[in-house]
Amino acid sequence: MTEERLSFQAEVSRLLDIVAHSLYSEKEVFLRELVSNASDACDRLRYAALTQPELTAGDADLGITLLVDKEARTLTVADNGIGMNREDLVENLGTIARSGTAAFMRGMTGDAKKDVSLIGQFGVGFYSAFMVADRVEVLTRKAGEEQGWRWTSDGKGEFTIGEADGAARGTRVVLHLREGDDEYLEETRLSTIVRKYSDHIAIPIRFGAGESVKTLNSASALWMRSKSEVTEEQYREFYHHAGHAFDDPWLTIHWRAEGAIEYTNLLFVPSMKPFDLFDPKRAHRVKLYVKRVFITDGAEGLVPPYLRFLKGVVDSEDLPLNISREMLQHNPMLSKIRSGITRRVLNELGKKAGDPESADAYATFWENFGAVLKEGLYEDFEHRKELLKLLRFRTTHGDGLVSLDEYVGRMKEGQEAIFTISGDDAESLKKSPQLEGFRARGVEVLLLTDPVDEFWVPSVGEYEGKRFKSVTKGGADLGRIKAADDAGTPKPEEPPADALDSLLALFKLTLGSSVKDVRRSERLTDSAVCLVADETDMDMHLERLLKQHKQLGADGATRILELNPAHPLVVRLAERAKANGADPDLGEVAWLLLDQARIVEGDPVPDPAAFARRLSALVAKGLA
Repeated sequence: MTEERLSFQAEVSRLLDIVAHSLYSEKEVFLRELVSNASDACDRLRYAALTQPELTAGDADLGITLLVDKEARTLTVADNGIGMNREDLVENLGTIARSGTAAFMRGMTGDAKKDVSLIGQFGVGFYSAFMVADRVEVLTRKAGEEQGWRWTSDGKGEFTIGEADGAARGTRVVLHLREGDDEYLEETRLSTIVRKYSDHIAIPIRFGAGESVKTLNSASALWMRSKSEVTEEQYREFYHHAGHAFDDPWLTIHWRAEGAIEYTNLLFVPSMKPFDLFDPKRAHRVKLYVKRVFITDGAEGLVPPYLRFLKGVVDSEDLPLNISREMLQHNPMLSKIRSGITRRVLNELGKKAGDPESADAYATFWENFGAVLKEGLYEDFEHRKELLKLLRFRTTHGDGLVSLDEYVGRMKEGQEAIFTISGDDAESLKKSPQLEGFRARGVEVLLLTDPVDEFWVPSVGEYEGKRFKSVTKGGADLGRIKAADDAGTPKPEEPPADALDSLLALFKLTLGSSVKDVRRSERLTDSAVCLVADETDMDMHLERLLKQHKQLGADGATRILELNPAHPLVVRLAERAKANGADPDLGEVAWLLLDQARIVEGDPVPDPAAFARRLSALVAKGLA
């Protein structure tokens, strides 16, 4: 087969351009990334060899080797792990195959220093090699296959793939170093980098060949060491390795479970949100080991989906070493490990949430992962109590985050419910007319802006005996809540009861089946009208979400139109209805006000032409 020339995926070309022109201050991390990839390749071969021992025949001593050729100015990172075939090379080195590519592209800022950090977040650390190399060769042969392959690229848009006879099992990455990067040809410099970033890797990293071979790392599993023996820097570098991450961990949790079953855990909460956090697969990034042997990095059931932001390692002493990924799904030990992990992680998060000195740090965590954590409220009844304590909310009282305990502690006299309002963003919600009466009485309302809020709130139902109630549903219940002391403030004028009743009756008759009811509003103080859902109907925001995702037809539930009896417009309309209920202009105003309420809610006007005609006619009469 002749050499084949292929183009990089557009996203890769853009990424490589950023890498090549980056002024990144720590170029040395390229070695960490390549060594980490080599370590993963060895781990995967060791697992595969449990059931296929022939894969390691003749070369079972897995390791990583660094070789330099000063004359040719090359640095080689070689491993004898699982290796790659042609398809693997195209997928792993030519495309960004993981989900979230669009999010990755949106994350690009144009600032090279910032954008290069996205490489690690997206799990494509191999490309960091182009920070120090103007050409990269990869020579590889997959375990169990005869044919070897060579991949080469200068990182400028294309790469070539061709057959390579005589290639050894595993992968050799040969970096042709740029001018000025000769420091990476020196043993002492490479040794320092390995000790700094990769000492924890449980596979030997050697320098040199033949008689002069030195092992550069301690080659012991970091997670098996006592916490007192591990420094913060070592934890941080292990996180970078295990999570293929460039950010630092927000929280490190290291413990050993002993008793009926024994397992060791070293888990991290990232400080930055992964791009694929909301991928439909909801897969976690925690690696499972058995007696220090890597099994899988996607054990279904090891971590609940709502903790999928966790990265790190779980090492079991009790699971069978040759367990298959299929058998794992039905192993009762795994469910016990999962329960222990969940309990411990939620407990550690609870400590952070309850520490006043960590309020700002916890707010950062919540902004990143709060929406995911809330999924557990309707999926994990066993841990619902702990999860509720972790919740934080934006509210109508200030810009900070509020816990449910804080909210309940400052509820108003006569207030029996935890009031909520759902929408796309907090700032828009604060302007909603449904909040006017609550604001006037000083009643705090939770601003719910995550789609998941529409599911956990009805599932949970209440907190500390206080039910959750949407301000856009049913009666506002404001009559029972003591109003703020506004002595001396004149109450707005309202029309006589019979006049208002006449107006409501006229509106009901005019609007017919377009509304479920027309009634006096307790929740409005400034706006003339608003739409609300009946107590038994779907929340208005949830209905909009379902329509957007085509899970609900265009015709939703009819709403209730509420009129503010103290609004000057409603007062005048009521007077006119009492004096002349048959006035055709009142019917036109009824339709205009209904459309106005729809517009304020962000809903489309069913008949824009009729709306424009009515508005024009009304303005013309007012100017006559």
